[in-house]
Amino acid sequence: MSEEGFEVHGPHDHALEHAGHGASSTNQIAMFTAIIATVGALFGYMGGATQANAGLYKNNAAIKKTEAANQWNFYQSKSTKQNLSEIALVVAPSKSAFYLAEVERYKAEKSEIKKNAEELEAQSTEWDKRSDEEMHQHHRWAQATTVLQISIALAAIALLTRKEWLKRGMYGVSLLGLMLGGLAALHI
Repeated sequence: MSEEGFEVHGPHDHALEHAGHGASSTNQIAMFTAIIATVGALFGYMGGATQANAGLYKNNAAIKKTEAANQWNFYQSKSTKQNLSEIALVVAPSKSAFYLAEVERYKAEKSEIKKNAEELEAQSTEWDKRSDEEMHQHHRWAQATTVLQISIALAAIALLTRKEWLKRGMYGVSLLGLMLGGLAALHI
């Protein structure tokens, strides 16, 4: 025998060699699935957090809207009192100085109340806007999570069927999920 000899593999060696390649692919898909599942869990958490924030912001908007409505009601009551004082100017001219002062007082009070009501309405609008932005971001997180879950399902099918096109599909779908998660993180 020469030193450069050759090695003959039996059928068992050949089967083991191919089994090793299959195990490598299986391990690769399993590791990929674990990573994508972890990222999906993080995306799911972010989706829940943004949904909770959207609800909180919508609640704040409703509170500010109610406070503004209360101010407008107060404004209306001052308008009514001002109108009554203006009528009293005509009905009781002997007390015109008093009623004229009352009219001016109500006008001044209404101005401040109107300013407060408008500020509260602006705050309500801002809270509504923030809520809408959070809901948009929540939908992005939910889309990303859903797409990653589909990728995990494709991974399971790829493991069972050993179809290469499913494995490539799994990678492609997961990339889409990661891109959607990136859009969510960037508030796009």
